[in-house]
Amino acid sequence: MTVDPTSQPASSNPAPERERDRVRIFDTTLRDGEQSPGASMNLGEKLEIARALAGMGVDVIEAGFPIASVGDFESVRAIAAEVAGATVCGLARCNDRDIDRAWEAVQYAQKPRIHVFLATSPIHREHKLRMSREQVLERAVAGVRRAAALCKDVEFSPEDAARTEADFLREVIEAVIEAGATTVNIPDTVGYLMPSQYAAMIRDLIQNVPNIGRAVVSTHCHDDLGMAVANSLAGVEAGARQVECTINGIGERAGNAALEEIVMAIKTRRDYFGVDTAIKTERLYPVSRMLSTITGLAVQRNKAIVGRNAFAHESGIHQDGMLKNRTTYEIMQPQDVGVPQTDLVLGKHSGRHALRDRIVEMGYTLNDEQVEAVFNDFKALADKKKEVYDEDLAVLVDKRLGDVPASWQLLSLHTTAGTGVLPTATISIRRPDGEIVQDAAIGDGPVDAIFKAVERVTGVHANLHEFVVRSVSQGKDAQGEVTLELEVESDETSFRGRAASTDIIEASALAYINAVNAISARQARGNVREVVGRPGAGL
Repeated sequence: MTVDPTSQPASSNPAPERERDRVRIFDTTLRDGEQSPGASMNLGEKLEIARALAGMGVDVIEAGFPIASVGDFESVRAIAAEVAGATVCGLARCNDRDIDRAWEAVQYAQKPRIHVFLATSPIHREHKLRMSREQVLERAVAGVRRAAALCKDVEFSPEDAARTEADFLREVIEAVIEAGATTVNIPDTVGYLMPSQYAAMIRDLIQNVPNIGRAVVSTHCHDDLGMAVANSLAGVEAGARQVECTINGIGERAGNAALEEIVMAIKTRRDYFGVDTAIKTERLYPVSRMLSTITGLAVQRNKAIVGRNAFAHESGIHQDGMLKNRTTYEIMQPQDVGVPQTDLVLGKHSGRHALRDRIVEMGYTLNDEQVEAVFNDFKALADKKKEVYDEDLAVLVDKRLGDVPASWQLLSLHTTAGTGVLPTATISIRRPDGEIVQDAAIGDGPVDAIFKAVERVTGVHANLHEFVVRSVSQGKDAQGEVTLELEVESDETSFRGRAASTDIIEASALAYINAVNAISARQARGNVREVVGRPGAGL
């Protein structure tokens, strides 16, 4: 690493006199974020997230890595064709096949972008690419030129820029801008730098690359040392005008810079940064919760901005201060980020209109048929529990966003378990051809017995890789949500299933069958290795 963090120290003085301009928010939840283990989404879920991001005011949506798989390509193409307002971007390595595939996916977007990347650090050149400096430079320029011949908006990322020699990084950036790059992204791929070092690197490029004024400088920071947000903000202070980030900070390994933290830091400390974003901040909390529901990745309680405790005060001293003046212990209002004072509690007497309004308020876009289906599920749930909370409703909505056909359907379930009793499960399942089959099995417990019985009926053999149960909402009658991951035997592919019910035994059975349906659908397409067979894209 050749960046000298002391050569150009970051200013620590506020700059209210600085001309206020705008920082573009580049959201890569659907690409880098989805590479987070357990965060894969189907087409319907990706479309819902993309709509929510566009509605929130995100400038660029990186919709996926089109060459990675048929599923990724179809998702990027669908988002490009449907989502309006934001630029829709597809990722590509610096080779003709990747770039052409990316353009094929994004070409019908209102504002398409191709994002090409190539590693530049000595570590990557020697051990991964086995290429010289000259070869890397030539490949980067060729890739940008091909992308620019197809699309007028081209972004280039020198992967592992943080550990690239400063002189070579300057040379690459100058060359790709000359070749047609309109945005140059500077990734700290492994979260290695400290904020002062990252700021120095951005400042060095802005001051010493002759044609840098022809491109937007962007940040892309990972959180391996917990510095992703701090480094991104240091980059903004140094002159970067695009930040790449994800909802809830999800992403490879420890994750990416969290969009909500970046946006609220800039908004709350506008006096310091002197810049703005176009984000409608009141949408931050609903979109965070939507993503958490869809992926099953819970937000930690003490997470900044969107965690359950972010605006909670338990200390007597804090409570006393809050009662006297809110600003004693809060630098933001809950409403600024969309945190409701209280959930709208729905019950069995609530009608379709109230339900539809709440679904829209939560950020979802459903057609009449989907709303009707959610309403029926809602009524059934309301008969089981006294109050239906936002979290319950989010689970019901997510159930209707899936695009995996329900080939196998659970009709009935009976389990027996207890001290001194052999756990057994009896199930009734409708096969894909419509035939109803009953079977039974024993296991180490009622859930194990259910899984064995389903395996006997469906003939789908898989190993249970992960099994998580959590409470969806509050109260003794809260729904229990089960998220599990099955790994197909003699294959590396894994499939996720999720379901919720006031009966966690039933939720376990439904989640397992959902995963089995995903396996069946993938096998029917002859594409069972798609999930893990796609190339990695770690910027």
